[in-house]
Amino acid sequence: MKDKVLQLAKEKNAVILAHYYQTPDIQEIADFKGDSLALAQKASEVDADIILFAGVHFMAETAKILNPTRKVLLPDLAAGCSLAESCPADDFRKFKALHPDHIVISYINCTAEIKTLSDVICTSGNAVQIVESFPKEQKIIFAPDKNLGRYVNEVTGRQMVLWDGTCEVHDILSSEKIMKMKIENPDAVLVAHPECAHPVLLLADFVGSTTAMLDYSKNSASKKIIVATETGILHQMQKDSPNKEFLIVPADETCSCNDCAYMKLNTMEKIYLALKNEKPEIILPDDVMEKAKAPIVRMLDLSRHLIK
Repeated sequence: MKDKVLQLAKEKNAVILAHYYQTPDIQEIADFKGDSLALAQKASEVDADIILFAGVHFMAETAKILNPTRKVLLPDLAAGCSLAESCPADDFRKFKALHPDHIVISYINCTAEIKTLSDVICTSGNAVQIVESFPKEQKIIFAPDKNLGRYVNEVTGRQMVLWDGTCEVHDILSSEKIMKMKIENPDAVLVAHPECAHPVLLLADFVGSTTAMLDYSKNSASKKIIVATETGILHQMQKDSPNKEFLIVPADETCSCNDCAYMKLNTMEKIYLALKNEKPEIILPDDVMEKAKAPIVRMLDLSRHLIK
């Protein structure tokens, strides 16, 4: 199946983009894999007839917005995002109206419609820098992740108004479970994604985006690392540091994993069928793509200038 996918991608001039939360086999066939920022940057640069996005719906939407004339495929249209779904556009529109003197910075994990209501997009990798690119007196609404928003507020000293949304994969991780793991593994360091709840971040030795956590784990002197994010990241961590031990914070007592059910809907067979049939295809109205593109492009421009 892997060989068939690669051959089909070559025949159809298709590029395969995959998030680090995909299963290892899918990560290994991707032309490019990365976190949300890196994938958005790559999507703006690709030269292919077809973009197959092994990720979730908002990621494929972003690729389509940046490539309106190209065919963008998502292997399973049911691959949504709990965080994006926590911010319905109609409700957010009313929320925004309550703060008419605020600009809107939206985390990329949101729907295309929320992006049309935003002034600039950010990712967990550049959220602090994007926020700090605005004057201190600028009033800001941050959506949809309240955990990331709170973390940015603490780092920057801002008082952004936060939409009450969360990622179920990260928000479910408990500080009690992590404290138990730290006690059992006193020689381990804890890395956490800023989508985690505040008590978890307080326990972390390092807080950062997916890519930042990968870099930290690779350069850390510690030989044992507790990881508070989605299980898929372990594949790249172990590739980068085969001599280190990685312990994922489990979602509950019944397993030793923390999988995003949406991310794991993508399979090698679904990728093959998507390339073969050139569907399911991401289709968005022209006006939505045009309005949503401006804040994404603004993020990419700011990132080129701000992120070192």
